[in-house]
Amino acid sequence: MIMNYVGKNMEVTDALREVTEKKLSRLDKYFQKDIQGNVTFSTQKNRKIIEVTINLPGTIIRAEESSDDMYASIDKAIDVLERQIRKYKTKLQRRYQNGETIRFENVVPLSQEAEAERPKLVKRKRFSLKPMTHEEAVLQMELLRHNFFVFMDGETGEINVVYKRKDGNYGLIEPYM
Repeated sequence: MIMNYVGKNMEVTDALREVTEKKLSRLDKYFQKDIQGNVTFSTQKNRKIIEVTINLPGTIIRAEESSDDMYASIDKAIDVLERQIRKYKTKLQRRYQNGETIRFENVVPLSQEAEAERPKLVKRKRFSLKPMTHEEAVLQMELLRHNFFVFMDGETGEINVVYKRKDGNYGLIEPYM
């Protein structure tokens, strides 16, 4: 894997980079050599936060963990990534056994805008919509660790939203005019 290391509110030391590379090497068996990823280290108050994003063909796998110790955060994030990869791999194997393909899109942030005192739009994202089933949308939402996901239904061509409910189940919003 080819990883880019960035520090926010802190300097990324060689020791921190080496430990992270060693821990991430556990995941090399799942990837080809040219997979790109980003690792962001940050501190907020007394919390040490690591965010790891791996760009796979057709999907993104992401983990963000925080604790009082950066090395503990790294361990937690690697464990989360490994679980997500195994889950993704299992889902793909199930899809291919049925002769179907699984499609995802990458979410690309566009820009951030600032305004005055009242509530304001602080982030805007723009992404292309590819047709998929609601099961594929739920899988992509879980891989990104988001609470909702916007997608185009492969059967109807309509824009839908899946979301995670407080009871742990999922909901589907199908707008109509």
